[in-house]
Amino acid sequence: MINSDCTSTRRQRWHQRARHAVGHSIKLRLVLGFLLLAVAVTATFTGGAQGVFSGSWRHAAGPLLSDYVDRVAADISPDGTPSIERARAFTARLPVTVRISGPTINWQSHPGQKLPEWMQHEDGTHHWKGDEKWQRLLTRTTADGHRLVFGIDEEAFEPNPYAFGITLGILLLLTLLAFLYVRRLLRPLDDIQAGARRFGDGQFGEQIPVCHSDKPDELGLLANTINTMGHDIHQMLEAKRALLLAISHELRSPLTRARLNTELLPETAEVAPQRDALLRDLQEMAGLISDLLESERLSSRHAALHREPIKLQQLAEEVIGELQAKHANAGTVQLQIARDLPAQQLDQTRMRLLLRNLLDNALRHGGKQAPVELQIRVDNQQLVIEVRDHGTGVPEDQLEQMAQPFFRPDAARGRNSGGVGLGLYLCRLVAEAHEGSFRLSNAHPGLRVVVSLPVD
Repeated sequence: MINSDCTSTRRQRWHQRARHAVGHSIKLRLVLGFLLLAVAVTATFTGGAQGVFSGSWRHAAGPLLSDYVDRVAADISPDGTPSIERARAFTARLPVTVRISGPTINWQSHPGQKLPEWMQHEDGTHHWKGDEKWQRLLTRTTADGHRLVFGIDEEAFEPNPYAFGITLGILLLLTLLAFLYVRRLLRPLDDIQAGARRFGDGQFGEQIPVCHSDKPDELGLLANTINTMGHDIHQMLEAKRALLLAISHELRSPLTRARLNTELLPETAEVAPQRDALLRDLQEMAGLISDLLESERLSSRHAALHREPIKLQQLAEEVIGELQAKHANAGTVQLQIARDLPAQQLDQTRMRLLLRNLLDNALRHGGKQAPVELQIRVDNQQLVIEVRDHGTGVPEDQLEQMAQPFFRPDAARGRNSGGVGLGLYLCRLVAEAHEGSFRLSNAHPGLRVVVSLPVD
């Protein structure tokens, strides 16, 4: 499952991976937020400044420019007729352009330069677009009917080819600095995440480090809160473990004395039936207490397993031999297992419990019609334990509840036929404690139980 997820992630396009990374990273979202804020502030400031400057310039500098253009036009046309020599000298001295058009003179100081877009028709002819004040400011008509048009020499304002690269480099550097600062600022989140995982795995010895513990910030306060929560959980688990040990000792001791006293009763014809019934009830109570205690231990995520190399074939044969005292048909169990199957690192006590409960359930409810099948194999790096009986099976709508505590689907699988509904529940807990899975399905006929455990 993990490999398929990794493959699908690699097959995603770059923009999908980038969107996924941004969507799952607070650091990247903060950096992007800072960049967008900087761009918005810059655009707003630049637009506002241009608007203010443009409006102020039109009102304040417009008359000065108009007066200057009047003086330049008079200098170029001293006697009412434009002088090309004077116009050429003027454009050579200043970064401006001059266009003269009229009945006798048509001359341009920079013929290679095109008119600005706001001075052209779509057909390329001369025209003034936009604000008509520009036409009044930059055009003059001489006494003999010639028209003078002044402009800016664009060649004198050559752009710096490295300006864009330098600006982009500075922007990337600022982005990198912002990312490093945000990463340093949010580094305690990584420590909090690692600490929470340790607490979830039951490792409470190492607390989450807190920067500036004397004056912690919000993340420091969060780390202190999680440390306190981990300490409380640790104490609660220790108290629960001590309570289970106390219950185990306090309940088993009276049951042992009661069983001993019952066995000391005389085996007469009048007392024997009551004595045997009492012994069965005491044995059932002892088994129920053991199952309850074991279920409490295994239901916790911090269930302690004593892993050791065990031979599953030998263990399965021992369990089948033990069940022959309880089920006459236990000897007919069909065991299918490879004899060269290597030893597995498993908890032997819990695996014995799992095999005994699975086979006991199958022999009790489906072992009379045909032999019960027990198959142990390795499939796709998984140790698979499969038990199948040939009984009536279970209604499909009740399959998911079969592994719940104290659940009995019908009278055929009720307490009269043995068990209180903890057998399959304990099997599921054993599988999950070994980081495996537990599945139930109808085999038509019968019930199939499949336990999958990871292989070392």
